[in-house]
Amino acid sequence: MEEEQITIGRGTWIDKLADELVQREKTLGRKMDLLRVESGLGASGIPHIGSLGDAVRAYGVKLALENFGYKSELIAYSDDLDGLRKIPEGLPESLKEHLGKPVSFIPDPFGCHDSYGLHMSSILLDGLDKLGIKYKFQRGVDTYRNGLLKDQIHTILTNSQKIGKKIAEMVGQEKYQETLPYFPVCANCGRLYTATSYQYIAEEKKIKYRCIDATIGSKQLKGCGHDGIADITKDLGKLPWKVEFAARWHAFDIRFEAYGKDIMDSVKVNDWVAEDILNFPAPTHVKYEMFLDKGGKKISKSLGNVLTSQAWLRYGTPKTILLLLYKRITGAREVGIDDIPSLMEEYNELENIYFGKTKVDNVAKLTRSKGLYEYVNLLNPPKSPAPYVNYRLLIQLCKIFRENRIALVTKKLVEYGTIKESGPEIENLITLAGNYADDYDNPTKVEVQLDNISRQALGQLVKILGSEDEPSDLQNTIYQIAKDSGMQPKDLFKMLYQIILASDRGPKIGPLILDIGRKKVADSITGYL
Repeated sequence: MEEEQITIGRGTWIDKLADELVQREKTLGRKMDLLRVESGLGASGIPHIGSLGDAVRAYGVKLALENFGYKSELIAYSDDLDGLRKIPEGLPESLKEHLGKPVSFIPDPFGCHDSYGLHMSSILLDGLDKLGIKYKFQRGVDTYRNGLLKDQIHTILTNSQKIGKKIAEMVGQEKYQETLPYFPVCANCGRLYTATSYQYIAEEKKIKYRCIDATIGSKQLKGCGHDGIADITKDLGKLPWKVEFAARWHAFDIRFEAYGKDIMDSVKVNDWVAEDILNFPAPTHVKYEMFLDKGGKKISKSLGNVLTSQAWLRYGTPKTILLLLYKRITGAREVGIDDIPSLMEEYNELENIYFGKTKVDNVAKLTRSKGLYEYVNLLNPPKSPAPYVNYRLLIQLCKIFRENRIALVTKKLVEYGTIKESGPEIENLITLAGNYADDYDNPTKVEVQLDNISRQALGQLVKILGSEDEPSDLQNTIYQIAKDSGMQPKDLFKMLYQIILASDRGPKIGPLILDIGRKKVADSITGYL
């Protein structure tokens, strides 16, 4: 039985999840002609790699469903009617006057889009486009403006007492026992969260509200005092998160949505609202952990420790982002630009396994690795492997050659026998590694297992590299040092690759050391001794 589970689809967590979804839909007896998956895009701050991850993972499930023979599409829902709660780190203080207003009605501080909300959405969509993710873009402001949720809003408001009581019981939030779960946009000041709804006139589909002071996060936001009536079918307003997901799932017939653990309470309430109030089975979910920065803090728009896909793609390929997001879904992970070199190598390893260059005896691991490679290539893998160049070797070479870089690094790669000729792919890799070498000149330290014999051999090499006289054949000298110390030359070469390139292999070690510089390599080795 276990063996069968391992080999669902392509053997990854994505296939397993898609299979659970299909089985559940069959049990529910729902129509299976289109299985929609959704990802919510926040539009209130600069989107980071975690926000991107939500959509990329939902897209993985869409691909798996299509692989199982079902039609599927990804709805990328931009929550751009959301109000601005606080000014994200690094953005102008002038946004203060717009706090509480829907982000779609706030001018773009960068001056290149129609609104603040569109600017933020566009950064995320650009990231998705660069990764090759296909989606149907749905703006929150259009969703409400076109009345796509009006029936759900009506049902939620007519059941508001029951919902308020349930929210208090489920997550301890008592706010919706006193106010209705709906924020009109105040007709006087244009703010959202200060407009407090207190009565719903069901037969007219109108809501009475008062614009009063409200607490957003830890800040007080002043209301304008306006008393108003809003028509939920015509005037702009918004459901709070505690009930909005359910309304969206019902309106768009969503069958899958992943969520981060920071909105766990909202999802729990929404599942209940979907099933008990809207009579719609909640979608299949998967909970993922948050990405953390290298200091262990949650990557967040308001903290300003945001790592965007645009920043990442200055140094790494789109495949490295997809690999980061498709490898696994559980466990919190610290993530930073300095993960790119190892992800570049990991992708090459997967490619070698996929094309049979690296043998893997464990059948389950082989299936999973091949499956992961296919998902990282969005189920459209290349027919043949790309030319392999060690990314850390490229970084080292890019540190040496800063002028006329592409031509000189390419020349060295041909001399080393690493590549036969240049090409657009190689030039792109040199550009990425060059950006990394210029912006992050930090040597990567890997753990190298040294015993007394290898210490002695490395110490001997440091002496030779530090002497005035350059050995006539450094490659042969290193070979001889290994022999004289009682080591296998290949073991000494491997150690040197680990120290210099943080890798187990590389080009001919002698010429590489001379290119990097004898003193520089001697210092690196001394750091390990």
